[in-house]
Amino acid sequence: MYEAVAAPADPPVGAAPHSVRPDGGGPFAAGGATTAVVGDDEQSHPHTPDEPRDERSWWRRRAGLLLQWAVLAAAVATLPFVHDRLPDLGAMWSAATSAEPGWLAVVVLAEAGSMGAFARLQRRLLRIGGLRMTLRRAFAITYAGNALSTTLPAGPAVSVVYTFRQFRRGGASAKLATAVILAGGVITTTAYTVIGLVALMADPHARALAVTALGAPAALLLLLVPALRWRPLRAVVTAPVRRAYRAALAHPRIAPHAEQLAGARDVLRPTARDWAALTVLATLNWVCDILALLAAARAVGVDVDPHGVTLAYFAAQAAGSVLPLLPGGLGAIESSMAASLVAFGATLTPAAAAVGVYRLVSYWAVVGIGWIAWIGLREGPRLSARSRLRLARTGRLLLDGLSATAFNHPCTNIHLPAPADARRP
Repeated sequence: MYEAVAAPADPPVGAAPHSVRPDGGGPFAAGGATTAVVGDDEQSHPHTPDEPRDERSWWRRRAGLLLQWAVLAAAVATLPFVHDRLPDLGAMWSAATSAEPGWLAVVVLAEAGSMGAFARLQRRLLRIGGLRMTLRRAFAITYAGNALSTTLPAGPAVSVVYTFRQFRRGGASAKLATAVILAGGVITTTAYTVIGLVALMADPHARALAVTALGAPAALLLLLVPALRWRPLRAVVTAPVRRAYRAALAHPRIAPHAEQLAGARDVLRPTARDWAALTVLATLNWVCDILALLAAARAVGVDVDPHGVTLAYFAAQAAGSVLPLLPGGLGAIESSMAASLVAFGATLTPAAAAVGVYRLVSYWAVVGIGWIAWIGLREGPRLSARSRLRLARTGRLLLDGLSATAFNHPCTNIHLPAPADARRP
């Protein structure tokens, strides 16, 4: 689908959330090529039989996947013991099938807006660094990375590697790809934290706890910022960081990554307008996802305040991060989200139906589209040319539809010019 360009052998370390939805995937050596890096130039060469192979046993190589399946099997095995506490599946199905179509459409549009906002954020960062990428390719990388991140063992780490290499194939330098991944992670994580704090402040029962938790750090920050203007104190505070950086530069295996991270800050020079767009896009990434949950709740008749739905969303995200072995937080997110909605006044069966509708769109549908995008982006000899062409056409149709949705629906109110092929009649 896209021209293959060899990727560097040492991608950066770091990831964004949900998402981030940054991308990751099986092709640690996508395209079947390795790269020797000499300065800023790469030289590709195909694999040869003399290259070192992974000598680990079959069990060790698949330990993560086996452990993941073992956790799922254990969760399924406990169902007979707690079935009386679970919602009635027939009632759930009835509630889901009788959901209001208008709210279901909002669920789909909001989830497309969430993914589209993150794709646009990464695309904007690449453009700040001097690289223009089509919106369709940015969407493909975002969806493919999300699918790989939420379905594979160690998915977030694999996602970062895959995103890095896709950016390199798109023409980004190693420093620019590293800077985009790191900056995207920092911006989206900051937006995630701020939205969570606002939701806590909006809830009258959690407001006192939030103010208490934020009071000490805020007071420390107010005292520390003026104090750091005094050069001797600033030297004392920053001394451990400087020593750690020098130690990293002295380490032969860490030094290349440390230099790359240090140089990444010089690659991106956003203007005030760029910062405004990046802030709005990072916020929309989370707000649209929360809106999808709220619309799913309204679709099945659950009447919970928006701040309650937001807190249920963040509680589910926390539960999914506590159990990272489960792919996409399966089980942990659903149960935590339903329990939180019940705590805010919903009954169990409609709450479970709302969560089921939300996860059907936000996880299963997005993962399915992501794997199609991954196949479309993957270059390699595993598929015939005709099969790759058919899959590429299918992926283009899906991504063009998602791009059009992202242009038009209210969740993406940032105006960015469409790619040339999207403007053709």
